[in-house]
Amino acid sequence: MGQRYRVRAVKCQLLVASFFVMVLGVSLTILTIITYYGKHFTVISEVSLETNPYKRTLLQRGVFFAGICLSILLIIAALLSVVATVRELESAMAAVFFCFGVVFCASVKATYWSITNGIVAEDAMMDVYDVVYEDVRSNSSNTRRQELHTIHKTFLCCGKKPPFGEASRIEKEMCQSEAVGTEKDCLEEIQNFLKKHMTFVSVLMTITIFFMVNICVLWYPPVFPLNQQKQKCKSSFMDGSIILQKWQHSASLKTTTLF
Repeated sequence: MGQRYRVRAVKCQLLVASFFVMVLGVSLTILTIITYYGKHFTVISEVSLETNPYKRTLLQRGVFFAGICLSILLIIAALLSVVATVRELESAMAAVFFCFGVVFCASVKATYWSITNGIVAEDAMMDVYDVVYEDVRSNSSNTRRQELHTIHKTFLCCGKKPPFGEASRIEKEMCQSEAVGTEKDCLEEIQNFLKKHMTFVSVLMTITIFFMVNICVLWYPPVFPLNQQKQKCKSSFMDGSIILQKWQHSASLKTTTLF
């Protein structure tokens, strides 16, 4: 009786953990969509340059496909975990362990990349702003001025901090007339935004790794002893049936010898 209650309690823990893994997969999907379609990223990627440094690094597409694949694996693993917990299917258990292993390796890789290579996206976005800013300084193209205005409006900034304390022509003309109403340095605002975003990505990946380890620890003790117990019951049942068949055979031989 105590063994049965213990198995039920562990099953409830696994179902709750599977629910949180599902929520984690949905959260990762939302974060991936924001990274690809968010206005702070699209305003940089849509700048009409012959060699856009942000597009050239393939950051948006690579992060988008990696995030979508990882979130799909998380959702599939959560669903398989529910099915394997309720029905106690060995094939579903093996698939769950495989999915969790792949998600764990991918999460470790993504966390390492976000910590070590996050500066690549930051430099690419700042390079795009520098190109647009210098183009507006050198000529008065309406397209470039509109793109610069859109970047200022998106990041709530205006221009760059002058090195010698004297504002340039762009700050004098655009920052006072724009509806942004701020004189923050755009390079600093872009840098601060990406640092916050990459910190959130790192935290989400760390939570994913934590859940993968905990679920595997929860999965191992209740599942395999339960399967071993079932196999023992099956083997004992088979042994009992064999003994019964032998007894019936010996009884039939005795009756034939009597007659």
